[in-house]
Amino acid sequence: MDRDELFMDRALALARRGEDAAEPNPLVGAVVARGDEVVGEGCHERFGHAHAEVHALRAAGERARGATLYVTLEPCVHLGKKTPPCLPLVLASGVTRVVAAMADPYPAVKGRGFEALRAAGVEVRVGVREAEARRLNAPFVQYVTTRMPWVVAKWAMTLDGKIASRTGDSKWITSDESRRLARRWRQQCGAVVVGVETVLRDDPELRGEDPAGRQPLRVVLDSSARTPLASRLVRSAREVPVLIVHAQAAPPDRLRALEVSGCRLLALAPSSVGPRPDFREVIRVLGAEGLPRVFVEGGGRVLASAFESRVVGEARVFVAPRILGGADASTPVAGSGAPRISEAFRLEDARFESIGPDWLLRGRLCTLPPSPA
Repeated sequence: MDRDELFMDRALALARRGEDAAEPNPLVGAVVARGDEVVGEGCHERFGHAHAEVHALRAAGERARGATLYVTLEPCVHLGKKTPPCLPLVLASGVTRVVAAMADPYPAVKGRGFEALRAAGVEVRVGVREAEARRLNAPFVQYVTTRMPWVVAKWAMTLDGKIASRTGDSKWITSDESRRLARRWRQQCGAVVVGVETVLRDDPELRGEDPAGRQPLRVVLDSSARTPLASRLVRSAREVPVLIVHAQAAPPDRLRALEVSGCRLLALAPSSVGPRPDFREVIRVLGAEGLPRVFVEGGGRVLASAFESRVVGEARVFVAPRILGGADASTPVAGSGAPRISEAFRLEDARFESIGPDWLLRGRLCTLPPSPA
């Protein structure tokens, strides 16, 4: 392994520290090295906070002069965002070489950072550990290049794969710690999607963890406009937006009542395989509204629609140490299902971690988007 690969591996490890906090921004790590010595390092720790290059170059100080900056993504040059561009700081630091894993696919940056560095006499190498960097930032790359949001499917289940008992009881399968983490994820996504059956059964509010923080758009897939006006979602619709996605044939009086209560309405044509709106079209519309991440919380029919539409990029599954049993108890993903094991969806880069008494399984499903031209 050459020196560039070694330091880029360190930068990628640093980038992962921003997972669940820096998103929907890309995960970025940076290392400043003189020869074999690291003199500064950092990552993009949190959305809206300083970028990785800023932390690394500040830590290096004057030792950055004549050094090499390793960064997992092209230094940004564009304005009109929460933080200033990194390129002026990189140029002022005195580094004489920049090694980047990949170009930034964002049109306002794409290649411009590298051009400016080379014009200033800085040596630039691009493509070290590119596949790993693109895999790490698949959600960012997908949205920037296709405008389709990254879809995270989340559910909580027992050891025997049940999300509710045969009587419909589901409160609570998992621990306070797991539910708190799920609320934090909601806050990091632009939208949370559930089906009307979940609203009728659980009356969720679908807010994020921090009441004072940014809140997701709450989306209900409700073909017949059955969402109760007395539900917590509708009662809070003027405070935190609610979008009711309904069929074109939904009862007009129900739609008017929901709209008067403060809900937004979206009529979509039914899918080719049933009366419910096409799930891929729902996701496309959310992307067009500028929402780069969508969090799908179910229930079983909605999760089935998400998987069958092949829009899910990632699964996050809480598993509680409980056994419910029951042939009629609900399972996480309904629908017709795959006819053969060989056709089942398969997680890649899967990993387990403990959350209180529960386990959390996370993994990617979708194919990495192609490199932008």
